[in-house]
Amino acid sequence: MYVNQLGGDLPRVGPPPEGEAVTVWALDTGRSVVAGHAVEEAAAVLDAAERERAGRLVRLTDRHAYLASHLGLRALLGAYLGQAPADVCLIREECPCCGGPHGRPAVAGGGLHFSLSHTAGVAYVAFAAIPVGVDVEGTPGAAVVTDVLSTLHPAETAELTALAEADRPVALGRLWARKEAVLKATGAGLARGVAEPYVGSGPTPARVTGWTLRDLPAPPDYAAAVALAGPEPIP
Repeated sequence: MYVNQLGGDLPRVGPPPEGEAVTVWALDTGRSVVAGHAVEEAAAVLDAAERERAGRLVRLTDRHAYLASHLGLRALLGAYLGQAPADVCLIREECPCCGGPHGRPAVAGGGLHFSLSHTAGVAYVAFAAIPVGVDVEGTPGAAVVTDVLSTLHPAETAELTALAEADRPVALGRLWARKEAVLKATGAGLARGVAEPYVGSGPTPARVTGWTLRDLPAPPDYAAAVALAGPEPIP
C-alpha cells in the first residue's frame, strides 16, 4: 500500500476515501513547518485539550512531535472536510470497555474516520469512511522483548521464542504495530491487555475476524500497520 508524505506545504488530498478504501499519510515530526503551519505557532491551530496535553509533556522533543503530528492531522482533516484546520472539532467516542468518554478520537458529526500514531521522529495518519486504526513503531530493544513476551497471545509468544534472540526485536516491532492498529480501530486500546487479537509476528499478518489488517511501508528500523473494519482486502 502506498503511503503519502506530508511535508511543509499545504497538502493536496483529493476526495475523502469512500467505501472500503483507506488513505495513509506519513510525517517527519522533527519538521519546523508542517502543512503550511509553523510548529512553534501550533497554539493558534490546536484546541484547548490538545494544548493542555502538549503542555504536560516534559521533554521538548516529545512536545514538538506531538504538536507536529496534531498540526498534520488537523491540516489533513481540514483539507478533506473543507474546513480550516483550527475549525475541525475533535471529540472522543464512548469507550467500548466502560462507556466513558475516552474511546476512539473522532470528528464531531462524523463523516470521516481517522487514526493517528506517532513515535520517535515519525507519525502516520490513516483516513477512511469506516473505522480504521494505524500504528507505527520503532524497533524495540532486547529488554522490551523480554518485558512483553509473556503478555502476548500464547502463539505469538511461541513464535518469538522460537526465533534467534537477535531476530526477536524486529519481529516484535512488526507484531506490535499490527496489534496496536487493531486495538486503536476497535477503540479498546490497551484496556483489555494485548493477548488478543492474535496478529502474528511473521512476514504476513494473521487474519483478524471483522478486520482487514495490512503492513505498511516504513522507514528502516520502524514497522507500521493499518486495520480497517471489514474482511475485504484494502485497495
